[in-house]
Amino acid sequence: MGKVVLVTGVARRLGGRFVRRILREPDVDRVVGVDAVPPGHHLGGAEFVRADIRQPSIAGVLAEHGADTVVHLDVSGVQLLPGTRASVKETNVIGTMQLLGACQKAPSVRRLVVKSSTNVYGSSSRDPAVFTETTPAKALPGGGFTKDIVEVEEYVRGFARRRPDVAVTVLRFANILGPDADTPLAEYFRLPVLPTVLGYDPRLQFVHEDDVVEVLRLAAGEPRRGTLNAGTFNIAGDGVLLMSQAARRLGRPTLPLLLPAVRWTGTALRTVGVTDFSAEQIRLLTHGRVVETTQMREVLGFGPRYTTAGTFADFARAGSPGLLPPERLAHAVDRIEEVVRHG
Repeated sequence: MGKVVLVTGVARRLGGRFVRRILREPDVDRVVGVDAVPPGHHLGGAEFVRADIRQPSIAGVLAEHGADTVVHLDVSGVQLLPGTRASVKETNVIGTMQLLGACQKAPSVRRLVVKSSTNVYGSSSRDPAVFTETTPAKALPGGGFTKDIVEVEEYVRGFARRRPDVAVTVLRFANILGPDADTPLAEYFRLPVLPTVLGYDPRLQFVHEDDVVEVLRLAAGEPRRGTLNAGTFNIAGDGVLLMSQAARRLGRPTLPLLLPAVRWTGTALRTVGVTDFSAEQIRLLTHGRVVETTQMREVLGFGPRYTTAGTFADFARAGSPGLLPPERLAHAVDRIEEVVRHG
């Protein structure tokens, strides 16, 4: 008998891709995909179960299928269908609580993988140059997805203490990008003009959606010799990009605004449904965030195929062209900077 893998959040593109990938593993016998809504994409040979992880019925689903590996991907900053912020929080936090409660009661469960985010570190003016997995956030989140992630990880740590026989892996992903990325930051970079915070040029890190799928596959499998598939890991492509560099490579002009105006713009864009320009995204575009990935390589044994710059380049190639050719925009900006430096 091979492994039985239960995956939450399969109605999202990332969940669907991961299910199709894990099905190809030779030691996997069955994959069960769970979501509150039917996926709009195929799941290969996986079985789909329509279930809301916020409900106690998820325990019955887990027990019925006897899953030994649970991959929790139903943690997100945006609602899959139109809904309120409260419904997103319920899925992230209450859903995680219900799922962990079901895992605690299920003796068959031996491995748990949880999709988290580097948002757990927040973004503030007092941040260190680089966050490691043990660096505490310098500014506690008052709400939003960042607060959800902090609570989710607290519940996961509690579960790990109660079930020390389960290998628990938490993957803190940097901003996910790629040709098919449907994240809030991807929506932001698809705007024809990019609102930015006047006086700030934040450092950003990205991880390619292909690498996300591969590291999830690695974490859900048996550890290779010399590696340990348990613990908390930052996942990001090598290197950083400045916001100004990202805009140039897209060929999109920026619109520098004072912080209050950026907040107002974000509210307006969110109201008309253009992009989920949240308060935490504004903080990221103000202060940026960079994480250390040594543990990812040396302990988890994963090396991303794409660098941060490579991830962004692949995202840019798949998108619509900007208002200005990137080469002309870069030349113009460089010329302005040269004039400013030399008076």
